[in-house]
Amino acid sequence: MNFKHFATLLLLAAIWGASFLFIRIAVPTLGPAVLMTGRVLCAALFLFAVARIVRKPLLLKGNAKHFMVLGFINSALPFFLFALSAHWLSASVMSVLNATAPIWGSLIGALFFQQRITWTSGVGLFLGVFGVSVLVGFDPLLVNAGAFWAVAAAAAAACCYGIATHYTRRAKAVEPFANAHGSMWAAALWLVPLTWFFPMNDAVTVPVGLALFALGILCTGIAYLLYFGLVRDIGATPTLTVTFMIPVFGVLWGHLFLNEPIGWQTFVGTILVLCGTALVTGFRPDKIWQQSRTIN
Repeated sequence: MNFKHFATLLLLAAIWGASFLFIRIAVPTLGPAVLMTGRVLCAALFLFAVARIVRKPLLLKGNAKHFMVLGFINSALPFFLFALSAHWLSASVMSVLNATAPIWGSLIGALFFQQRITWTSGVGLFLGVFGVSVLVGFDPLLVNAGAFWAVAAAAAAACCYGIATHYTRRAKAVEPFANAHGSMWAAALWLVPLTWFFPMNDAVTVPVGLALFALGILCTGIAYLLYFGLVRDIGATPTLTVTFMIPVFGVLWGHLFLNEPIGWQTFVGTILVLCGTALVTGFRPDKIWQQSRTIN
């Protein structure tokens, strides 16, 4: 992993960490369904333009059902759940809950796919759950009515990513860019009907419009290109270290731009969740660095 790859990894983490900031800005006006429908449509149109430029086909024939499943569990449902939770949760809390996705993936693997939980993974699961408990239980902003269900929705969104990991491992192989492109159109098909039940709350302002486009083009379309570029250049495992950086930027952006307080529970909860995720995923910086150098 050279400096360029590391800088790209940091940029990707900063972009995905900012997604929770943009959700918090736009969801009070647009509502969860309109916001996330706009997000996936912007991303789909952006990826369509890129596909035309680089001459990458969508590969729709024979893959429509796959795209619909992937679009639902990896985009439509988790995006919508995070948008719902954003009415009560801070960007900081959402970004940390998002980092529990590998923990959910490990638990799902043990329950449904006979994957053995090692002693290290078990400790990681405990630390992850304990970290979320500290983060949520001691956050003064989460005593309001509805906060419990908001935390449950955000945790369920992270669980969706864990499910999607197992699905993509077992689904038929599809070129990564086509997966991203096709799943965005599929996610739009899932989300559009929800706009009837969750309409806009107010007129769109310039900051809200900018947040929507940033979510769709920057945090989804461009982020996918950066992600798949890193997977190609340094491998999947080193690229997944972005999981550990996203909460850092989520907390930072929330504090800088939304004046979200950073209490002791934010630091302690984040560290516990990230340590738990590292144990569950078997994350070791020395091995990650060695693998990336071997690929290079």
